[in-house]
Parts: sequence; structure tokens; C-alpha cells
Amino acid sequence: MSTVTTIRTRLGPKPGFRPVTPERRRRRRVQLAWALLVMNVLTFFPDSVQLIPLPGMVGKLIAQGSLPLAALVALSVNRPARVRPSVFIFLSSLLVTEAAIASLRSEFLFSALYRSTRLFLFVAVLWLLTPWWTRKDLLLVRTHLIVLWFIVGSVVLGFLIAPGMAMPEGRLVGTIWPIPPTQAAHYAAVAAGLTGVLWMAGLLKRWVALTSVAAAIPVLLLTHTRTALVALLAGFLIAGLSLFTARSRARRSFAIAIGVFSVGALTAGSLVTTWLARGQDEDQVAALTGRRFVWDAILAQPRTVWETLLGFGLSNKSFNGLPIDSNWLGTYYDVGLLGVAICVAMVLFVFVGAWFTPQGPRRALALFLVAYCVVASFTESGLSEASPYLLELTLAASLVYSRPPQEGAE
Repeated sequence: MSTVTTIRTRLGPKPGFRPVTPERRRRRRVQLAWALLVMNVLTFFPDSVQLIPLPGMVGKLIAQGSLPLAALVALSVNRPARVRPSVFIFLSSLLVTEAAIASLRSEFLFSALYRSTRLFLFVAVLWLLTPWWTRKDLLLVRTHLIVLWFIVGSVVLGFLIAPGMAMPEGRLVGTIWPIPPTQAAHYAAVAAGLTGVLWMAGLLKRWVALTSVAAAIPVLLLTHTRTALVALLAGFLIAGLSLFTARSRARRSFAIAIGVFSVGALTAGSLVTTWLARGQDEDQVAALTGRRFVWDAILAQPRTVWETLLGFGLSNKSFNGLPIDSNWLGTYYDVGLLGVAICVAMVLFVFVGAWFTPQGPRRALALFLVAYCVVASFTESGLSEASPYLLELTLAASLVYSRPPQEGAE
């Protein structure tokens, strides 16, 4: 045995063997911390259909427990704790402070303070991950995309195992982990958009891009979620235009898209109209599936000066038992006009940063993410709480960071 070991030592490692270096270990822990953040915002819905029934307490414990675990992993890789100065994360911290102050006067004090604490810890982990914002290999973007592939893959797998269970009321849902159709559409749309932008920028192989899009787009269409589809198209258009003069792939993609759109408009116009209507009449579509009634009620609610400026404290984004389904009205209800102003500043900061970022993949990816979040924010909520939208807007902010890209954390 000693002779064999000696011979192997002299010959060196086996072909294809990659030693686990300290840098690889750090990178894996950063990826694990980001994946745990995604797990934390992957809300568990105990009343949804499930192939493997989990008790509600267990599912919530998995989702909520991933946040403190992400904090521990981030602290283990960032020792001693060092952060990069960031206007975006500073604004997020202001939002945390404002939410905590507003929650002190909330009618539901315990739940509001719990949500404020969760948002504080969420933003703290984002602070700890700032040293990895400037990597040339786009570590956080690739990690986010890999996690999205797993989520979309679980939705597809659930559909293949039990198609009837996965399509209640004619809309695709996640059944392995309970994911409502709107969230499944969100994950599929962002996965498809990031994949398309990376491919146009020459950073992703064709077969990987085709496989990802071939899985994500059907999921998006089967969820019958209009917001995610419109946000995807808007974000991809803006990102593609930013690469139009620099990448031939972007120009070819636009030519193909125009051809497909023209043929589709002529041959499948009625089918598209039926899909968009989703079985609703004109009054339901005009009322945005009942959202306008909730929005009008929020705006008509009597408020004191304090409640107008600071809101009623963080809630579950519902009003009188009905979902608010609007980031801006949900933010206004929870943290008032001051919270809305902070959210607007966060979005504008990323847009302005992207404007001054040199043309290339980082700028295109940031534009896709921020455009998607802005379009979706009108009928989805999340920028003022720990959510996929805040996580993806942070990802966009990391791409427009002004410091020169570095290979790893300093």
C-alpha cells in the first residue's frame, strides 16, 4: 500500500482532478448563503396541494430557519466581517429602520416586529455578501440562476408526476414544494430572462440556454400569469437593446423575435387573446382581477399624519383579508410615503448606475432585473420586505457597483 501511495504521489493527481482550494471552499459557502436566502423567500403555503405532504410547522421552519443559517454561513466565510460601501444597501438599511419604527405602533405588534427583525437579518446577510459583488465570473448571478433552475425543475417534475394535481383551476402550481402560480411564473420568467441575456452576451453555451428556456417558458405559459410574461418581455427587450450594437447574437435574436412575433400575430392572435383573458370578462380584466377594489379601499382609508408618513407597520401585504398585490400600495400601507420614497430611490439608483456602467453583460443583466422588478411591482409586492424582488434588485445593484471587478473577495 505504501508503494502504491508513493507512486501516485509522484505521478500527481488523477486527470480531471480539481483540488478543493480555500478559494473554492469560500465560493461554495457564498453560493450556499445565497441559496439559503432564496429558500427563505420561497414561502411555504401549507394549504396548497403537495405530492409529499409536509406539516405546516415543518415547512415554515425550513423556510424561516434558512435565514439565520444563511447569516451563519455568511459570517463563516466573511471573517472578520468586512463589507463594501454601497448606496443601495444603505437605502435598504434605512428601509429596515423605518419599518421597525412604524411597527412599534402597529395594531399587530408581535407579527410586525417579527417581520422587521426578519428584514433586518435579511439585509445584514446582503451586507456580508457585498465583498463578492465585483467578481468577474458573476458568481452571485450564476448562483441565483442555478437555484432558479432547481425551483423550475421541481415544478416541471411535479407536473410530470401528477399533472392533474399540478393544474388546479387550470393554472400550474408547484407540488413538490408548494408554489402558487404567480410565484412559479416569476421564477420561470427570471430564469428564462437571465439565461437569454447570458447567452446573448456569450457567457452561456447554446445547449444550456435552449434547455433552460425550453423548460421555463412552458411553465410560465401554463401558470397563465400575465404580469410575469409582460415583465419578462419588457426586461428582455431593454437588456437586448443594451447589447444590440455590441453583440451579433443580440441582433440575430431581435430579428428572430420580430419574425416569430409577426407570424404569431397573424396565425395565433385569437389564441393569445384567449390566454390573456384567462376566462375573465371585460369587467374582471378592467378591475385587474379585483385588485382595483382593494387599492381604492387602501387609498380611501383614514390616516393620521404619522400613518401617512410611516404607515401601519410591516404586514403580510393584505388588506381586510384580501391580497394587496401592488408593491407601491403595499409599501404605502406598511411603511407610508417615506417607505415608498426609499423604494423609489433604490430603483432609481440601480437605473442610474446601469446607465453609467460600460456596455456589456453586467449592464444588460442589471437592466433586465430592474426592468422586470419595476413592471412586476404594479401587480406584485415585495420591494419593501424580504422577498425574491428585493433579492433580485440587490443582484442588479451588485452588477452596477462602481468598483473595478475583482476575482474574489478582498
